[in-house]
Amino acid sequence: MKKIFAAVDFSEPSKNAAQYALALAKDMAGATLTLYYTYEITTSGSDGSLLFDDDDSRKTIALVALNNLRAELGDPGLVRVDTLAEPGSFSAGIVKHAEHKDMDLLVMGITGSSRLEQMVIGSNTLTIINKDLCPVLIVPVEAKYKKINKVVLTTDLKDVEATTPVDELSSFLDDIKAQLSVAHVAAEAGELPDSLQKEKELLQKKLSGYNPSFYHIFDPDFITAIDKFVKEFNPDLIITVPRKHSFFSKLFTESYTKRLAYNSRLPILAIHSR
Repeated sequence: MKKIFAAVDFSEPSKNAAQYALALAKDMAGATLTLYYTYEITTSGSDGSLLFDDDDSRKTIALVALNNLRAELGDPGLVRVDTLAEPGSFSAGIVKHAEHKDMDLLVMGITGSSRLEQMVIGSNTLTIINKDLCPVLIVPVEAKYKKINKVVLTTDLKDVEATTPVDELSSFLDDIKAQLSVAHVAAEAGELPDSLQKEKELLQKKLSGYNPSFYHIFDPDFITAIDKFVKEFNPDLIITVPRKHSFFSKLFTESYTKRLAYNSRLPILAIHSR
């Protein structure tokens, strides 16, 4: 995952995500970072009257802001940091660059203290993730980068063969050289059924090069279970494979009075199933 895009809108969350992305790139030999911003072109007013917008001026202003942000991020070390401002919608731009293989990893910030803010941000985030374009790293506004030494992959141990993105997982783990744990949540305590035991053995085989530790957590509430795991084992990052009713969807659709304790500090990497 050498080509990293950081989506920015010059808000504090996006600036923090860009700072995190640069620090991550420094720990990945040969990585590059692109600060990416899209802007809309207004063509008509609310009454239908035409409005003329100077695209060149908008782009110039955007690039100045991006260059200021690049300077604000500080010494990039050996990382090449580019800036890119384009007209149009953010999702369309991301689709284009993903299809053209311009990026391997998209980094986005997230925050929101109110229910409405969380719903809007969650919706936008899931829209990008559900497009299955490339791995997406979500950086909470309170998250500050430290070298990623421990990561945890969440799994439901279902259809491992078809849904495990081994190539993308391997690419990320090879780049950051982190210790891998795998967390499986079951609603009831007891021995794994034979069907899930076979899925576990298959996943162990697929990830054998990283010698992962497996943990089985018994809790009827998936979010609470992962929260407990994070508190006990203190990973630096969570990896999830978005699917219907997956952890990532639950993160934004569960009751907001039950938000994860780590939601304010721990980044989440979504790598779509194959």
